[in-house]
Order: sequence, then structure tokens, then C-alpha cells
Amino acid sequence: MSAFRLGLTGSIGMGKSTTAGFFAKAGIAVWDADAAVHRLYAPGGAAAAVLEPHFPASVRDGAVDRGALKAALAADPAALKVLEALVHPLVAKDRAAFLATATSDIVVLDIPLLFEKGTEAECDATLLVTAPPAVQRDRVLARPGMTEDQFRLILSRQMPDAEKRFRATHVVETLSLDSTQAYVQALIAHLRSAHA
Repeated sequence: MSAFRLGLTGSIGMGKSTTAGFFAKAGIAVWDADAAVHRLYAPGGAAAAVLEPHFPASVRDGAVDRGALKAALAADPAALKVLEALVHPLVAKDRAAFLATATSDIVVLDIPLLFEKGTEAECDATLLVTAPPAVQRDRVLARPGMTEDQFRLILSRQMPDAEKRFRATHVVETLSLDSTQAYVQALIAHLRSAHA
């Protein structure tokens, strides 16, 4: 029987990485979309050769220079669509390789833009990580180098939290580490009993 696929998502500053960590700690295999992009952009990763013809200034020594790429995207708003069309197939291939080798009965697919990109269709259920707007803002603005403008720009590219809550199968508010970890453990037990 193939593993149960739980799509994990949440807007910036909602506690998604922490929640993914609780699943990993419980022995659940977790695939992280952001980590996959980092692997693809690193020296020897598949992205450099694919991006170089379109973003030549963004590729150096066989790796993608994220700063240069960010500058190229800022200079040309249409470039983001080009980038996504090039990188998303590579990310999907990485995810497929993970799913082919994962051995746990439940797997978590940690995908920031799960609903925005329609990837929830590949999941058996979804878990939204959320927090009140003031908590989210405080968490994000506490990050090194983050500005109010950057925060607003990131939010503008993400589906509103209320809509994600409506779409998600499960929702957890990440107000404390203990309550979030307890929720994760309860959800794993629930999924195992429901899909045994």
C-alpha cells in the first residue's frame, strides 16, 4: 500500500518549518519544497544549466546565485513566470524521487504554495499551519533583513489565510510549541487509525 500523502502548507511566519520538524521527529518522512530548490540551485544541481540561457547573470560556477536571480526578477516582473516554468518541473521530479523511496506509512509534503499551485490534488489530505495576523507579522519582521515592504510583497503572492483555512482538511494554530507538537502527534494517530 502506498504512503498516505499529507500536504503541509501555511503562509510566511505561520510556523510551517517548526511543524514539519515535529513530523520528522515522530519518524514521518518529510519532503521540503524549499530545501529541494536549494539543492537544485546548489553547485551540481540541475537548475543552473536550465536557467543559464534565460538568466545568464544569475548562474556562476555551476550554481544559481540567488541574489542575482532576485535582482533579475525585481527588474522584470514577467520573469517570475519564466522562472517558475523552468524550475517547477525540476521540483516535481525531486518530489517524485522522494515519494518513490520514502518508507514511512505517512509522508508529509511541505509546500509553501500548495494551494496556489494546485499541488493539493496530489495529496490525500492537507494541513494548514496558521496563527493570528499580529503573531505572523511579529515573527516575520523579527527575521534578519526582513522589512515591512518585503513582508507585504511576500503576502501579496500568497493566497489569503482565510481562503486556505476554507480549503484545508486540517488546521493547526501554532501559538505554542507544546500545543503544536501535541496536535501533530494526535493527527498522526488519527491518520493511522483512519487509514489502517
